[in-house]
Amino acid sequence: MLFPTLAFGVFFLFVYFTAWSLERENGRRKLFLLLASWFFYAQWDWRFVALLILSAVLNWGVGALIARQPGAKKAWLVGLGVAVNLLILGFFKYYGFFIEQAGDLLMRFRWERDLPLLQIVLPVGISFFTFQGISYVVDVHRGKTPPAKSLLDVMLLMSFFPHLVAGPIVRASDLLPQFDRTPRLTRAMATHGVLLIVWGLFKKTVIASEISVNLVDPVFFDPSAYGAVDIAAAVYGYAVQIYCDFSAYSDMAIGLAALLGYSFPRNFDQPYRASSMQSFWRRWHISLSSWLRDYLYVPLGGGRKGLVSSCINVFITMVLGGLWHGAAWTFLAWGALHGGVQVIERLFRAALGDRKVIPTVIGVLVTFHIVCLGWILFRAESFDLAMQMLQGLGRIGPVVALTPLLLTLIVGGLAMHWLPPRAIEGVAERLKAAPSLTLGLLIGAAILLVEAVRPEGVAPFIYFQF
Repeated sequence: MLFPTLAFGVFFLFVYFTAWSLERENGRRKLFLLLASWFFYAQWDWRFVALLILSAVLNWGVGALIARQPGAKKAWLVGLGVAVNLLILGFFKYYGFFIEQAGDLLMRFRWERDLPLLQIVLPVGISFFTFQGISYVVDVHRGKTPPAKSLLDVMLLMSFFPHLVAGPIVRASDLLPQFDRTPRLTRAMATHGVLLIVWGLFKKTVIASEISVNLVDPVFFDPSAYGAVDIAAAVYGYAVQIYCDFSAYSDMAIGLAALLGYSFPRNFDQPYRASSMQSFWRRWHISLSSWLRDYLYVPLGGGRKGLVSSCINVFITMVLGGLWHGAAWTFLAWGALHGGVQVIERLFRAALGDRKVIPTVIGVLVTFHIVCLGWILFRAESFDLAMQMLQGLGRIGPVVALTPLLLTLIVGGLAMHWLPPRAIEGVAERLKAAPSLTLGLLIGAAILLVEAVRPEGVAPFIYFQF
């Protein structure tokens, strides 16, 4: 059940009206939202609803044990909370990858063995709800958030359908206090939420889908059939596609939550305007980058032990962040590229101090093209295809894939980054005082326009696979 579909629209209308009919009965309202979220998740595979329940019970129980037995809280956190969460994630997401690598290694030493290779179905969104569970138990251990008052709250925290399958990773300290109080829906929240949903629909169904189907997918499938212009367009197109695809999901998730009376943190902040790789990660997938910082980089030691330690820790963090995205060497290489560039940036800053020797516009251009180089690794199915893409950038050939429409969408997708910051919030502020009929007509016209210009069908969101 994808967000931009009629089936989801009917589902959400039912959830919206039922949830607000239970406005004064917060316990029943939360129970209804939990059941609705499980129904939503079951549309992919009903069997994995049990995994959601198991994960929530685990993290609620660990949080309770940490609070009741503070003398053993580290043992409960590491031995049960973090270890079991990572075991669940590792089994479903990385078992096949590591078994294959072990088999290849044994074969090189001529120690061939029949290893137990299982056909494991990857649960949608497992990385997101597992990381959410880890952040909950770690924050309880650190004293940053009190343990949840009920198992229901933890279950809803991890299963709430707007963020369940592709984020953002909402911290317990942000969402649990909202579950405790009676929700309210202001005119400003409703206007902002609806505008974010419409804006997300446009980015996903018009820009991302068109670029994906007619440019990125065919070129990355067989780079040898295309010349330099088409390959360069596909690389830039993928940069626009993945931004519009994932930021669209985040926008819609934030908007849907707002219509139900809850606030999610912003997940993107014009990332291609970044003038350094460190700045890029402060703007791209903010909930993941801040998670990696707080729950991986800082526990590794951060920068407390000096420059060398800081460089090692940021490199390890980015490599593991690459592995989080997928069980493949290309994702590890993508993370290593981002980590290596951040190490170089730190060394340059340490050598130059506060002196600024690179103009901001040059920093933006260089950072953007390093990010695009990384996107080749991220998107390619193998190193061989990634090398074919790079080699094709020097091959002269006819332009067969890039069309005026696709060029317009790529340029427009990049131009979004130079809109005024928080432009949607500004529009919502201006519209919130408009008469309801006028506002309804404007939003209805926008939805009809998106429906009229979008291509047929809806491709799955890129981050569903993570």
